Amino acid sequence: MYLDRLRPELLVNANALLHFAPEWCLESRLRQRAGLRYTTADLDPTVGELQLDITDMALPDGSFDAILCSHVLEHVEDDGAAMRELRRVLTPGGWAIVMVPLDVNRAHTYEDPSITEPADREREFLQFDHLRLYAPDIADRLESAGLEVKTERVAHDVGPQAAARQRLLDSDYLFLCRTPVPSEVVGSS
Repeated sequence: MYLDRLRPELLVNANALLHFAPEWCLESRLRQRAGLRYTTADLDPTVGELQLDITDMALPDGSFDAILCSHVLEHVEDDGAAMRELRRVLTPGGWAIVMVPLDVNRAHTYEDPSITEPADREREFLQFDHLRLYAPDIADRLESAGLEVKTERVAHDVGPQAAARQRLLDSDYLFLCRTPVPSEVVGSS
């Protein structure tokens, strides 16, 4: 809905898109887009075309001008390294959509590496294999990795009827990240 209704220009202008932990319904739609080099990636070789560690991707700098990373970072031990890698493999001016489970009532992301038991993680981080529960300060963490971040509240932007139909919550935030464009590139167009 976000890419189709609110920000269609993102896909129109994308040439090469890297999709982490691809959702089958989105993957099938993106594979049909003419002119888009669409690549999937995951740690699990049965899930993505590329088996990649998001914290240390075996890809050249600036390999993609678009990245989808939905509900991945909460599973990654060093999410800061993952965020820096997202920045590194994006072209200047490229974009990434990052989504994570979010507790909008918290001021700071909740992490406690001593919580290792699956039941305790589920209680504290909402799922047995999560390592943290993000707060809206994830935007600051993404900015610390060198990304420019715009926080999007999709349920608010599409209106109450569409949000209800799609079961969007007011707490469903989406982080649209961009890599800065060097000033010499900006002036050359």
